[in-house]
Amino acid sequence: MAASAQQGGPDRPGGAAGEHRGDDSEAYADGAWWQLPRGAEIETHVPTGIDVATPHTARMYDYFLGGKTNFAADRDAAERVIASIPGVVETARANRAFLGRAVRHAAEQGMRQFLDIGTGIPAPGNTHEIAQSVAPETRVAYVDNDPIVLAHARALMAPDGRGRTTYVQADLREPEKILASPEVRDVIDFGRPVCVALISIMHFISAADDPQRIVGTLREALAPGSMLIVAQATRDRVDREKAREAVEIYATTSAGVTPRSHAEILAFFDGFELVDPGLVRVAHWRPDGAPPTPAQTALIHSYGGVGVLP
Repeated sequence: MAASAQQGGPDRPGGAAGEHRGDDSEAYADGAWWQLPRGAEIETHVPTGIDVATPHTARMYDYFLGGKTNFAADRDAAERVIASIPGVVETARANRAFLGRAVRHAAEQGMRQFLDIGTGIPAPGNTHEIAQSVAPETRVAYVDNDPIVLAHARALMAPDGRGRTTYVQADLREPEKILASPEVRDVIDFGRPVCVALISIMHFISAADDPQRIVGTLREALAPGSMLIVAQATRDRVDREKAREAVEIYATTSAGVTPRSHAEILAFFDGFELVDPGLVRVAHWRPDGAPPTPAQTALIHSYGGVGVLP
């Protein structure tokens, strides 16, 4: 049974910050469907044309992060994944923290353009918030293929000024269309260095989709000095039967999942020079404070790294 807001606790999705009921800080504003009236349930505010019967990976991820933009089918599938693979929640949250540290690093190195592909449902610590906190003039283009993400992203659009933020509905499996998008090119100048972020998206790209071609196409469009940030689920040190169960669960959702080995993920950085500490478990990439313990590391099923294009 999926955890509800009442069932969740501070260490579980749906508890504390992840409750599915609104509060005084979430007043219904301008009719935005995700900003629910106090006491309202998201299931009573379903946007037209949104399939809530099929679990959606973006909404499942939102649930892992403790968000409220998810429905019963999403929570049920997410709970089955949690039961299959201990550490899924910890991994999702470690991925999010890694994104923040990696984006801040890139911004502090002078990166002023970010292309965030597969951005997912917005959560605290979005790419534009972090990058523009370092340099307000930073430009950010978000890309995702989910209409729910589009609805959220529109609410996050920053007005034109020194920094700009835009959102493009497109599919990573068609990188040429992303690169040619007028909306992307209105914000991103590919003649200058760009930081491409692929956070928790590559594992939704199957072998049949040729992930090396996708990353290679993006790389060829980048100017020297550009950067690549990747975080991807791994099957390393995961019980084979448990991993198979999780893959089967995701096969019933909006997108199948393909966990990869360290070597397979490292190949995405072909042509890039990895910055220290290289490709590591995401919680070990330049952590704030003390590094994770071995027991904590065992719950993190994702590798992350940052590369620079010479």
